[in-house]
Amino acid sequence: MRDWRELTGRTLVLVAHADDESVGYGALMQRMREAVVVIATGNAPRDPYFWQRFGSREAYQSIRREEARAAMRLAGAKELIMLADEDERLEDQRLFLNLAAAYERLARVARRIKPEAIATLAYEGGHPDHDSCSVLGWRLGIDLKLPVWEAPLYHRGNIKQDRKKIAVQHFLRESGGEVRLEIDAAELERKRSMCAQYASQGDFLRVFDAGRETMRPQASYNYGKPPHEGETNYEAWQWWMSAREVCEQFRGFLGV
Repeated sequence: MRDWRELTGRTLVLVAHADDESVGYGALMQRMREAVVVIATGNAPRDPYFWQRFGSREAYQSIRREEARAAMRLAGAKELIMLADEDERLEDQRLFLNLAAAYERLARVARRIKPEAIATLAYEGGHPDHDSCSVLGWRLGIDLKLPVWEAPLYHRGNIKQDRKKIAVQHFLRESGGEVRLEIDAAELERKRSMCAQYASQGDFLRVFDAGRETMRPQASYNYGKPPHEGETNYEAWQWWMSAREVCEQFRGFLGV
């Protein structure tokens, strides 16, 4: 069985949005010798619903950037990289449309920092950007021959649950390789402080249990198909993209 401690060296933490890293890996990052956090999007969707109370989309992006920097200082991360700073096409909710551009920049980062492992997000249909990071992490792991691990955030696909409810911090399907990190009191306090830096997200982060971090070696996925039958979470939220459209972009990126 793979050992989760392979994530405690020089690890590339690949996530979609500022705060994903703190929710998914906030305690584990404190144990990494060198955590390099890569945020793949600009953190601000086009829809004014997300940013109008901050005055402008640009103001919201700036706030999210500073929140991430503050959280990563607390985590002791070696470096924080935002791919959208180099390419404005890497927008929140639209990462799946620009996977080749994201991968080019991600691979450049990886060649420079020479990570020993990759930590990313599970393919679960919670958010198209999360799922895009899963694809990008898988491809990078293959190309660089690196171990890839994943953490769950949220989804609606567990057929044992009411699909009107969101399942939080539980994998869509278990593989047998899941590990739950034992978080000590000091790590928990710091993780909570990291999450508290993201004041712009209001009460949303409270749905997550700061004391829970579960991870596993990345499962084998068919990215050409939705992660589960039925509505994905973003379809239930009536966002503008469908799971079919997201998977079509995944197939094009992977050449399958």
